Amino acid sequence: MPFKEDFISEKDLRKKTIISFLVFIICIALAIFGWKWLHKQPDEYGTAKPLRKVLNYNGGFFSNFFSNDHLAKTYPVSAAVHHVRVNGSDGMSAGFDASAWKLKVARSEGDTLFVTLDEIKALPKTEIVFDFKCIEGWSQVTHWGGVKFSDFAKKYNLTTQTQMNYVGLVTPDKGYYVGIDMPAIMHPQTLLCYEMNGKPLPMNQGYPLRLIIPVKYGIKHLKRIGSIFFSNERPPDFWFERGYDYYSGL
Repeated sequence: MPFKEDFISEKDLRKKTIISFLVFIICIALAIFGWKWLHKQPDEYGTAKPLRKVLNYNGGFFSNFFSNDHLAKTYPVSAAVHHVRVNGSDGMSAGFDASAWKLKVARSEGDTLFVTLDEIKALPKTEIVFDFKCIEGWSQVTHWGGVKFSDFAKKYNLTTQTQMNYVGLVTPDKGYYVGIDMPAIMHPQTLLCYEMNGKPLPMNQGYPLRLIIPVKYGIKHLKRIGSIFFSNERPPDFWFERGYDYYSGL
């Protein structure tokens, strides 16, 4: 069957061109209007209120699908990088005295537990090799060792506290702080971590103790934990206050 070419008249071509151009102009105008409107909206924790509502909705929506059965993918130790990238230095003040460090766990008002690193190391050790993801757009397969937070909570009788909605973690200098939803902190892959690549944490990676939480982006993996507390309300969160998503889940 011979090929039949379809021809368009010059009049129709001109009409289609004009319509396409008008649609393009309208889209540009709407984008400019939307941008200006957004910038006129009041801020809520570092970002425009409508955007904050979207972030909060996304966090609530995806948390409905969270489960301890959903595990981050793990890798063999041989896949882990030897030079681990540092994702930020906030809260890592130079005057830190590691010899005086103890983990402070506020069980309730007036009831604070102090735990040494040796006491934490006495608990069953867990290692994980996973793909650490940063909001800056990079990721690395990294190897960590420590104690499951759920094991720590069981050892120190934190059953009542872990029935609450959130846990807050703060560096000793209070320069960095995160809020974590309780299901995520109790996830079986979440560690109070004291080793990297089979050795004690380097200072710039949070010595003596940091959080490793594979179900979250790197902004939630607080380095150098000084204190832990529990709450039914959202604890303060460093990057949330600067416009980022509170949930920060993967």
